[in-house]
Amino acid sequence: MYNAEGYPEPTAGVALARVARNEKARRLVYICSPYAGDTEHNIRRARGYCRFAVCKGHIPLACHLLFPQFLAEMDREERELGLSFALVLLGLCDEVWVFGSRVSVGMAQEISQAKQRGMPIRYFTEQCEEVM
Repeated sequence: MYNAEGYPEPTAGVALARVARNEKARRLVYICSPYAGDTEHNIRRARGYCRFAVCKGHIPLACHLLFPQFLAEMDREERELGLSFALVLLGLCDEVWVFGSRVSVGMAQEISQAKQRGMPIRYFTEQCEEVM
């Protein structure tokens, strides 16, 4: 609430408080959706799911869009390394959002880890409609 010289500056203080409140309202959302199979289609879908999370006011994290850029999905060791990285990052998230009707082996591990940690898990269709 004070400027650099130490004088009260309530307008800036109020604005900064609003920004801080809005940032706290954003949740870090782990995006869980298929990758393997038709990867081009699945990448497009995952990007859309991330966009959906952003439109809902959240910060999406889709590890399956990041790690295959430098880890070989077809190399078993590298795939497992990527999944282990993803599970570490999952622990930093506020919620897990699962998309689609098909749960892959990797997704099942992510969901299991989220359940073990007691994290909120929300399920959505491929059209981003929440399933209750």
